Amino acid sequence: MKISEAEVRHVAKLSKLEFTDQETAEFATTLSKIVDMVELLNEVDTTGVPVTTTMADRKNVLRADVAEQGESRKDLFKNVPESKDFYIKVPAILDGGGDA
Repeated sequence: MKISEAEVRHVAKLSKLEFTDQETAEFATTLSKIVDMVELLNEVDTTGVPVTTTMADRKNVLRADVAEQGESRKDLFKNVPESKDFYIKVPAILDGGGDA
């Protein structure tokens, strides 16, 4: 199947790409060759071959979601320089007043 330079320019415009005339001609030639190679697959006899949806026979392998005891809040706040009611106090970075 021949991809025309007009088709390359059209797709380039849709993609907001700009090519020189030489690049457009090269893309048309290259894309035509690629389409021709893919079309060769239509000639393969697949009669009796089961449909393949994936090459990997593994399913998602996930670990069990088991709750575990984490660090205590008291231990986590040992290295915090300043806190109040288990919230970490940090220097203000916005100067707009208010509580936010």
